Amino acid sequence: MERPSSQLKLHQKQYPVYALSKIWNPTWFQGNRHKKNYFEGWYFKSVSQEGEHSMAFIPGLSVNPTNSHSFVQVINGKTGQTWYFSYPIEAFYYSTEGFFVTVGPNSFSEKCIELNLKNETGFFRGKLEFGEPAHFPVSIGRPGIMGWYRYVPFMECYHGVVSLDHQVNGSIESQESISNFNNGRGYIEKDWGTSMPEAWIWMQTNHFEQAGTSFMLSIAKIPWIGSSFTGFLGFLLHQGQLYPFATYTGAKIEMIEQNDDFLTVKVKARKFSIEIIAEKGEKGNLKAPVSGNMDRVIHESIDAAIQVKLFDKYKNLIFSGSGKNAGLETVGDLAILSF
Repeated sequence: MERPSSQLKLHQKQYPVYALSKIWNPTWFQGNRHKKNYFEGWYFKSVSQEGEHSMAFIPGLSVNPTNSHSFVQVINGKTGQTWYFSYPIEAFYYSTEGFFVTVGPNSFSEKCIELNLKNETGFFRGKLEFGEPAHFPVSIGRPGIMGWYRYVPFMECYHGVVSLDHQVNGSIESQESISNFNNGRGYIEKDWGTSMPEAWIWMQTNHFEQAGTSFMLSIAKIPWIGSSFTGFLGFLLHQGQLYPFATYTGAKIEMIEQNDDFLTVKVKARKFSIEIIAEKGEKGNLKAPVSGNMDRVIHESIDAAIQVKLFDKYKNLIFSGSGKNAGLETVGDLAILSF
């Protein structure tokens, strides 16, 4: 694959303008060659129009003393089967003019992904093109979904949302079949840092009855300078209106309750409240970073179901819907996620 001259290899220096601009563009590659025990990865989830195909592709890189490499992980949401395609660290490139990365012969941006993955476990070839993305608003006071926490140094993990929702067109050929995603829906987010948290909950769906509705919630035990705290962030996008809620907005988690395959969470913000019931689906094993090494195994399903109810401050129901083909992770001891 020919790479534009504006792209740099990982081990080259970054332009000063890029190094400053990426603070307000969390979707861009955030790392550099001086970081040690570092990871960065993007999560591209696509669901076909009727929901018969659901797949996530996760490109990224792992920088550590023993096994630095770039990679693409794949999860089939319907079967829970996963694949891990490893490449040399030198196979990772990024653009200095926006969000565009390549891992070997595979490219990823908010406009499309092009795949040519192959190893002894299987192959994926094809192209998915994305419609206009719904962006999370960015400002100096809130440079992304983390709010002002984005400026806090020495955090183990940072989070960004590339696209809350977008249309998907194209197809992916694999060893199993050809999956058609025309008129499907997509979602993109990312993480970067040294390690994922000790325990967390993550859930996401934008496959509601009404196209354009999207929901995400992440709750985690966050270590910081010898201590730790439980933080959360999330949003509901409905009929073009965004309802963000997070620790930094003053919202509160009123309840976390796990019962067999169901997880119930209640969130209260100043002007609204949200009730969520998530039902687990078929699980797949994914690799997650610990001090930059991709040697922790977590379980994720992307065919879960999430019921969401949004109320105004007077308890009047604003929205009620059930999102299918949902992503759901419950990792570690959830009992430590106390408020």
